[in-house]
Amino acid sequence: MYDSILVATDGSETAETAVTHGLELAKRFDAALYGITVVDVRTAYDTGIVDPDEVEQHLREQAADWLADLEAAAADADLAVETTIRTGVPHEEILEYAAETDIDVIVVGARGRSSFRGALLGSTVDRVVRVADRTVLVVGDASGSSSGAN
Repeated sequence: MYDSILVATDGSETAETAVTHGLELAKRFDAALYGITVVDVRTAYDTGIVDPDEVEQHLREQAADWLADLEAAAADADLAVETTIRTGVPHEEILEYAAETDIDVIVVGARGRSSFRGALLGSTVDRVVRVADRTVLVVGDASGSSSGAN
């Protein structure tokens, strides 16, 4: 059913659940597994207090940590995974990478780090679901709630 799976992570709780689902799918379908996180540097700083280069470096370090967690989980599941850090608008980068690598299904958490708790879907997830030309599996919290979209 699936030959390639992309898990998008931002280190949030639902992203961790998405990682678990992505690993299970990869194992079940013997599919190639990919992981992505996107450094979003669109926030403008208008004071001299915050150095944008320092902020981006910090975000890249966080992204590397999140992907290291994915790589460790894949290794524990005896799966190979190819990971990447991209910079840009998250939904655009996720979809572009999915197209570049001919991904069959994108697995994402329902709410990311930047979403407020009451949101049904995070803005990145919402945009991925609306624009994707491939299957998107939206995974809820650890209780197992999830929904799929095409």
